[in-house]
Amino acid sequence: MTQRAQTEAGGREQAAEPAHRGLTAAQVAERVSRGEVNDVPVRSSRSTADIVRSNVFTRFNAIIGVLFVIILIVGPIQDGLFGFVIVANTGIGIIQELRAKKTLDSLAVIGESKPTVRRDGKSAEIPTSEVVLGDVLELGPGDKVIVDGEVLESDGLEIDESLLTGEADPVVKKPGEKVMSGSFVVAGGGAFTATKVGREAYAAQLAEEASRFTLVHSELRTGISQILKYVTWMMVPTGVGLILSHLFTLNMAGDEAVRRMIAGIVPMIPEGLVLLTSVAFAIGVIRLGRKQCLVQELPAIEGLARVDVVCLDKTGTLTEGGMDVSELRPLDGAEEGRIKQVLGALGASDPRPNASLQAIIDAYPAGDDWRSTDALPFSSARKYSGAALEDPDGEHTTWLLGAPDVLLPSGDDALSEIDDLNAQGLRVLLLARAERDLHDSSITDHVRPTALVVLEQRLRPDAMDTLRYFEEQGVQAKVISGDNAVSVGAVAGKLGMPGADSPVDARKLPDDRDEMGKVLEDGAVFGRVTPQQKRDMVGALQKRGRIVAMTGDGVNDVLALKDADIGVSMGAGSEATKAVAQIVLLNNSFATLPSVVAEGRRVIGNITRVATLFLTKTVYSVLLAILVACCQIPYPYLPRHLTLLSTLTIGVPAFFLALAPNKERAKPHFVRRVMRYAIPSGLIIGLAAFATYLLARSHYDGPDALPAETSAATLTLFLSAMWVLAIIARPYTWWRVGLVLAMGLGFLIVLVTPWLQNFFDLKLVGTTMPWAAVGIAVAAAVLLEVAWRVMGRKFPA
Repeated sequence: MTQRAQTEAGGREQAAEPAHRGLTAAQVAERVSRGEVNDVPVRSSRSTADIVRSNVFTRFNAIIGVLFVIILIVGPIQDGLFGFVIVANTGIGIIQELRAKKTLDSLAVIGESKPTVRRDGKSAEIPTSEVVLGDVLELGPGDKVIVDGEVLESDGLEIDESLLTGEADPVVKKPGEKVMSGSFVVAGGGAFTATKVGREAYAAQLAEEASRFTLVHSELRTGISQILKYVTWMMVPTGVGLILSHLFTLNMAGDEAVRRMIAGIVPMIPEGLVLLTSVAFAIGVIRLGRKQCLVQELPAIEGLARVDVVCLDKTGTLTEGGMDVSELRPLDGAEEGRIKQVLGALGASDPRPNASLQAIIDAYPAGDDWRSTDALPFSSARKYSGAALEDPDGEHTTWLLGAPDVLLPSGDDALSEIDDLNAQGLRVLLLARAERDLHDSSITDHVRPTALVVLEQRLRPDAMDTLRYFEEQGVQAKVISGDNAVSVGAVAGKLGMPGADSPVDARKLPDDRDEMGKVLEDGAVFGRVTPQQKRDMVGALQKRGRIVAMTGDGVNDVLALKDADIGVSMGAGSEATKAVAQIVLLNNSFATLPSVVAEGRRVIGNITRVATLFLTKTVYSVLLAILVACCQIPYPYLPRHLTLLSTLTIGVPAFFLALAPNKERAKPHFVRRVMRYAIPSGLIIGLAAFATYLLARSHYDGPDALPAETSAATLTLFLSAMWVLAIIARPYTWWRVGLVLAMGLGFLIVLVTPWLQNFFDLKLVGTTMPWAAVGIAVAAAVLLEVAWRVMGRKFPA
């Protein structure tokens, strides 16, 4: 239990014995023995079985598995090497995802909030899974209702059920009324008894169909799936054409025809592309986990990298949660000593004070001679709290504490003084005496200003660097706060935020989303924003084609977090915000966001690079198969040749390139950006290899001509594909150059080592044709350079 929670609990025990004592230890034990426990597994990631199943049972593993079995039947085993590569790749994928699962699960346990449960008359925080049927659970602002129940106590308890019903307006709950799991408290406090726990609870039933680990929209995944669909369509007719050509036109032996057909089909499959995407995401989760960042949905890493607007809530994001009272200014000759006593009594009337009220409690402790007879908890919608107090002389008074510009009429003399304070970045609350009943809807009419409480907010030391990072990366930052606009602007100005000198009062924003969007594009700081307005502002920006991230930690941020493309919650935030956010910063540091953006950019940039490698191979494989079938000649390669080439020019280098640092800005249109290079590259390589093959067919003759022709064509194919790798590896660093050279050295070792020559059936015959193969590869390299430059200019990303 936190220190504050212990203090509050202790204060409540001393003040009065709770009306509902909760279950006894014996009753709890009895319910546990009957299985009446809230045992719904909170999964932050897929189960181990799901991970193994998703990596093993894929469309392409099935295709390659069938082809591998055929090769095992017709032999030899070296033509089935592609099958072992798939086993290795699948194993790597499973291991990496299991590592990511372990990281996610451990972080989820750290970040899980614990409900406050009353047992034997004492309040204590316990894990969610230990709540039993009949438990009495206490509620306060920001708390999530974790099980279904019935309200026992209500102190202005307002519940937001929008996540369940879609209804945005909070519902006031009175004793005897039902509360549903999945809803959360926006104001007030109270207690309820659990009537349904575990899988019987409403939210658990809703969640039964889908785990929290969901693959939300990901352009990478969608694009790769689209590419794989087209590849599948091409494979079947190509395979049929190859087998018919080799069997009936060329009269080739059945086993040899099957090997050549499989050699033509296998390279079309970009089998490692899906794997590498999953591995890149998984390693991203692990890396961010080390920085205390819980990624609840994997593609959120990608999503945040594509974001071009970040909406920030000032409190808890730019400023630290704590505040300090810097000054108390009495108004209209009010006595300062009495004001301090009133403030102390107001603080004592709220069992769950927010940061502002906590600062007042710390500065002005409550005396024993004041008594609260009624209380109105703070609500972000109305911007004030209140209490009906009885002083030592028995006089009954009603007091409000909240935003001056809400409690005072426009044009009031005190507002000019308040504006000066707000301009300095200070937060100002007005203490006012009300003449009407605390729950009167028009209580703010004719209040008597008594004092200004000036609060100083603590700026986060890392906020300035984070804002500067977003500015440098072309990501617009918008500060959206419920506080006074001038005050928010002053805080943002201290952090060097562009546009902070022109804050906008959200109460003057147009209701029409198109008009609102125009104002939002021009402004950077917005104050006096209601929770519903935050949601509308996110929607208005999205309507203008912006990809919006929303950060927040308070219950008033939930609706906007839910609607944003990416929701980011602080670890110390309310459980409601953590429930709807895709990313939770467990260390409560806004400075972690650049790491998430950088990780997303690394994944997107690197997968785009390696996808070009994989799809270049697909294009030249399809082209070679078509040319061979049309020319009625044997397919030049055996599966072992293409397995060797794929491993050296794609498989091994792609793994390293996919995990390398990459700070390129994320760009849309993944499929178009990959195919603009893969298609011309594949065509050039395929034509170069086929030209060498035709030249070799005219050069060699005799019974051993086909292996010599294959070796020459393999040399051209390898060198051309290596040039694509050399292009993709740019900009060069020492390790990238070393990677390319190591792959070239690997192929050279195969060519000069006798037993490897025999194993891979590769042996260059003579000098004329091998040098001709090199010459054609050099010409292909020149064409590749030209093609990449032309495509880059013609189809800019």
